[in-house]
Amino acid sequence: MTFELISPYKPAGDQPKAIIELVQNINQGISSQVLMGVTGSGKTFTIANTIHELNKPTLVISHNKTLAAQLYSELRTFFPNNAVEYFVSYYDYYQPEVYLPTSGVYIEKALAINDELERLRLSAVAALLSDRRDVIVVASVSCIYGIGKPEAFKKNSYLFKTGTQLSRNNLLKIFVDMLYSRNDEAFTRSHFRVKGDTIDLFVAYGDYAYRFVFWGDELEAIYMIDPSSGKKIKEVQEAFIFPANLFVTSKDVLQEAIKKIQIDLHTQTAFLEKIGKFEEAKRLKEKTELDLEMIKELGYCSGIENYSRYIDGRSAGERPFCLLDYFPQDYLMVIDESHVTIPQFKAMWKGDRARKVNLVEHGFRLPSAMDNRPLNFNEFEKLIGQIIFVSATPADYELEAAGGVVIEQIIRPTGLVDPQIEVRPSINQVHNILEEIHQVVQKGERALITTLTKRMAEELTDYLVRAGIRCRYIHSGVKTLDRVVILNELRNGVFDVLVGVNLLREGLDLPQASLMLILDADKEGFLRNARSLIQTIGRVARHAQGGVIMYADTITASMEQAISETKRRRNLQIDYNVKHHITPISVQQKQANIDLQEGIIETPCKDTQYYIHYEDEADVAAVSDITTPYGKKKTMVERIKILEKQMYEAAAELRFLEADRLKETIENLKKLPNSKAKKTAIKS
Repeated sequence: MTFELISPYKPAGDQPKAIIELVQNINQGISSQVLMGVTGSGKTFTIANTIHELNKPTLVISHNKTLAAQLYSELRTFFPNNAVEYFVSYYDYYQPEVYLPTSGVYIEKALAINDELERLRLSAVAALLSDRRDVIVVASVSCIYGIGKPEAFKKNSYLFKTGTQLSRNNLLKIFVDMLYSRNDEAFTRSHFRVKGDTIDLFVAYGDYAYRFVFWGDELEAIYMIDPSSGKKIKEVQEAFIFPANLFVTSKDVLQEAIKKIQIDLHTQTAFLEKIGKFEEAKRLKEKTELDLEMIKELGYCSGIENYSRYIDGRSAGERPFCLLDYFPQDYLMVIDESHVTIPQFKAMWKGDRARKVNLVEHGFRLPSAMDNRPLNFNEFEKLIGQIIFVSATPADYELEAAGGVVIEQIIRPTGLVDPQIEVRPSINQVHNILEEIHQVVQKGERALITTLTKRMAEELTDYLVRAGIRCRYIHSGVKTLDRVVILNELRNGVFDVLVGVNLLREGLDLPQASLMLILDADKEGFLRNARSLIQTIGRVARHAQGGVIMYADTITASMEQAISETKRRRNLQIDYNVKHHITPISVQQKQANIDLQEGIIETPCKDTQYYIHYEDEADVAAVSDITTPYGKKKTMVERIKILEKQMYEAAAELRFLEADRLKETIENLKKLPNSKAKKTAIKS
């Protein structure tokens, strides 16, 4: 089980030297090092080659879901025969439980779980707990949030072999204990169905199912089957099944946990009454007892993670288990865009704790809720074995942790040089922006604009659209899956200009963009410091004609540093190109979709529209403002009818969030120019 790197390219430029140094340092036991690679120098390819040489289980961490999806797709392409997994937060929408003492307002937890992301999380854990070592997990910063205990997850996994003496009823009991549910009508993921002496199980972490056939009390045969058709794919002699949920535990552990919760409930209510908080004590008693009844009857309750300390057997204040605990001790960690990711790790614990303190003090949760949290930074550091920080602009923490072990990757194999930078006054900047955009669009290229605020991004987008520019915006308020769609549409020419705030900085791979316009470049701060400016400049470094215009009335120290460093890197690349007779060529990318399940799989049709693939209608409904057709060959009218039916069904079942999301998708589809053309087939 070794990593098999498949690529038509071989390391070039600074890549061969960087790969050799990274591998040697790891083999020599160096714990931390920095790969300082410029945009477009192929850092991901360098890391892929390093993983291939080291042959270690690897955790790659990105600071947001969009970049994590991009990394996952690229690594799936490099390692198609190995286990490349994806582990990010599985919420499409998440409103945490909050109490605001100043206004006396309590907001209950509300969420919408993305089933596909949940499957991918389970798949990652299952791969890590299997015997294979050729595992790469691409994760967001959510990997340091508490999940179930690894020992409990593995203990509740079962290996079934043909010929084993096992009754049908006992198998059903095992499946229920593993948190699978019976559903004889709709055979969906995490469910099983029973037909006489045959039991079908749709695993929670994959797109396949097993069929267990009994002869009396003997497990006679096991088949792998197609979940949709029920047809047999092949017969197997054994099947190793993992639980359907990361928070799985045995009944005896659950009973012991209930006893401890009851003891702590009595202690905490007595304390609240002693200090005169009688209303809070009553609230806590009622809320906790209701949770306990749910746990006794169903084995879980809403918010069971707040009792994870009892279930895991941890002491008060002891850190929770997280994804890092599922890796073997000799694993390799890679932190992409470390100058942004590390500060996120440092901030997560404090923000979570501030919210939990209010809940505990006002009787909404037991003190054990404080132990359902992300790791603090000291705890995170203790779980790091050997690490590679990857960034074009490493921060002080990474440089200090690496002890000066910094590997530069400045030279791009493509010969592309860093863009030319021009500073222009902010007066009449909007008219100037329009002129520049028209020139870019006439050449069939794309432009990026970065602003300081979300409101400014939205208002500028509206202005450009009214001026006849095909323009969209992207910021933290845009849904995760929508961001992926928007970026793919930009790559494929559905629109020409993308306006953003912070998301147009690190890691975005947009080789079609030839112009970056930076508004308010002289406003010193987080978005306009030297590191941020260098990262922003790098977004157009993949284009041979890349250029940057900074709109500013003064040249700040950050601007001067960014311009100077960009010039240094540009000169190094030019010297290399002259020496090796290289003519810079823009990065030529296969314009294909980032699909979380299949990797990069689909290409656009001749009309330049982009076709994004979804496995089922629920996935389609999860994405709003879609301006492109779907994977199945149905007309737009048929698609809308299907979604309308699902919307009414969701409303009838009181699933109002899903119904509202479906309604939004339907409205967006009806706005499309071809939505009323019944005769026009949607091609994939």
